[in-house]
Amino acid sequence: MTSPSQTAKVGTDTPGPDAEGLSTEKSGKPGQYTGRSPGQLMWARFKRDRTGMISACVVIFFFAIAALAPVVSWLYGKDPYTLYGQNEYGLLDDFGFPTGPNGGMSADHWFGIEPELGRDVFMQLLYGMRTSLYTAVIVTILMVITGVLVGLVGGYFGGRVDYWLGRVTDFLMSLPSQLFFIATMPVVVSVFVSPQEETPTYLRAVAMITVLWFLGWMSMARLVRSQVLSLREREFVEAAKVTGASPWRIIRKELLPNIFTPVLVQGTYMLPSAMLSVAFLSFIGVGYVEPTPDWGRMFATAGGIYENDPTYMFFPGIAMVIFVVAFNLLGDSVRDAFDPKSGR
Repeated sequence: MTSPSQTAKVGTDTPGPDAEGLSTEKSGKPGQYTGRSPGQLMWARFKRDRTGMISACVVIFFFAIAALAPVVSWLYGKDPYTLYGQNEYGLLDDFGFPTGPNGGMSADHWFGIEPELGRDVFMQLLYGMRTSLYTAVIVTILMVITGVLVGLVGGYFGGRVDYWLGRVTDFLMSLPSQLFFIATMPVVVSVFVSPQEETPTYLRAVAMITVLWFLGWMSMARLVRSQVLSLREREFVEAAKVTGASPWRIIRKELLPNIFTPVLVQGTYMLPSAMLSVAFLSFIGVGYVEPTPDWGRMFATAGGIYENDPTYMFFPGIAMVIFVVAFNLLGDSVRDAFDPKSGR
């Protein structure tokens, strides 16, 4: 007996309608139909979803532009660290604000320049996206791996193992995450760096990743555990036990492939949430600090000068909203593509 994930590409001799949800399509020979795998069915449904395709293009664009930020900087001729407003006369007024309209937007500085320091906003935005996105991706990967492992072990073995893992999960979920972030970040940093010394950027990144991962995997573990509890009683798992398969083999070959869909969908919701958390930590001053470009730090700067230079908040705000909305819509489209009944 095979698991649901292994029932793919089964040939049929009787032709049938090529409707959504059916795994047959007409082959090159007349009168014959060949099976379509679940992945092919998912991709066919996903391509018909315009919202999902547009969201996927937007997300891919964000990842591509973040990866190619050094190339864009070279072509653009600017970087996120040079103080252009202080090096070039006339870009900033006596109060430190851009002299040009709309925050100093011009052919040389497409999105304007930063008040007081005079750095290029376009480069700050690109490299801030790169910093926030890369940090969020690492955090999401760690949370997904931890949640899947804890959920698989607890759901399959049950008993005392499931009980104690469940209590640990409940305890961590009861902690107020935002307050814990604020209180823990300075402590984690001070363990490795003296208060009189400047904290390296890589250490701040490691501290943020550790704190966000520590309090972010529980929702994935709960989801995986609920899926495994229903799957472990299925016939294909019982058949694997009868054949003498080890628990590790059952988890790896039978259970893990059948929870791929909910894990993937949940991961698409966790990444934008992690990105917002990274920006939040930088916004309140316990994440990335000067001179590291970051969206949260840009929002913190914009909060103090929005009355005199509202344009500075416009570009990072629009970019953040577009990315979060696109990723959430992509998650909905992926879920509907894998399971069409879920969206009805």
